[in-house]
Amino acid sequence: MTSTSAQWENAEIPRDRWGRPMIMPPKGSKRVAYRRATTFVGCLDDTNGLMKWMSRQVAFGMGQRKDLVLAAAAADPSDKKKIGEIADKAAEHAKGVAGDAAETGTALHSLTERIDRGLPLGVVPSEYQADIEAYRAATSSIEYVGIETFRVHDEWKVAGTADRIGIINGRPTIMDIKTGSIDFPHKMAMQLAMYARSVPYDIATDKRIADAEPIDLNHGIIIHLPAGQGRCDLYEIDIAVGWGACLIARQVWEWRGRKDITRLIDVTAPPPTPATWESLISRADSKDRLREIWRRASELGELTAELKAAAKVRSAELGE
Repeated sequence: MTSTSAQWENAEIPRDRWGRPMIMPPKGSKRVAYRRATTFVGCLDDTNGLMKWMSRQVAFGMGQRKDLVLAAAAADPSDKKKIGEIADKAAEHAKGVAGDAAETGTALHSLTERIDRGLPLGVVPSEYQADIEAYRAATSSIEYVGIETFRVHDEWKVAGTADRIGIINGRPTIMDIKTGSIDFPHKMAMQLAMYARSVPYDIATDKRIADAEPIDLNHGIIIHLPAGQGRCDLYEIDIAVGWGACLIARQVWEWRGRKDITRLIDVTAPPPTPATWESLISRADSKDRLREIWRRASELGELTAELKAAAKVRSAELGE
């Protein structure tokens, strides 16, 4: 169902050369790079599956491109740059061959946005008409109060675009549209939790919308529209658990940002002067420490009359 109360933005957020959104901080006049929400939650990803997928892409691409096989055979095995370029070309070729599914998913996502904004769809290929009708039926009772809304979490400097915010059971709920697999929902729970705890950001004016109605912080909705299957299902997702993972992700990013782990050692500097009984006594900060020094010196047979006198003077300085 199309919301009549929301105002939609077509402005593009400025980005730096790494694609990070450049946000005007609440107090300041200079834009600051915020981490993308997908990047923020991605630090907890298990990359084992991704690495295997990349290896398969390279293998498939090499199988399709005999010129790359020949180039690899002719390359110096120690030339990492050249071998890397060949592997990248193979993976890019595989991506192009398998890119139709991704393009279809992106197109479906765009069509759902036009539906929810009440815009005409144009000519939809017949094989995807069932997908569109399934989406309409599954979401017909939802009143959207936010469509592709940009949101920021200023404390953590994280920002991103939430697919939908819709009224479910009388309360605004964060929603995400997925046209592919949802077999691994952990990252989805984190991302929706991040959006639910962020505030709307008006890109055109760089203003936060402070009076936005609070969003459900415990549950989100996954709108699953698998491309070409003619069905659309709604899944409730636990974003309270997702927020717990976001707290862990924040610690990971803080750890990665630590700059005080190492220090330069000057090997040419003279070694420190060894401590003497006299110096230990003069630096003692308590009578207990003095007694410890006295006892240790006595055990080693080095407690001279001079040390006893020095210890008594330091004891008097420390007082009761």
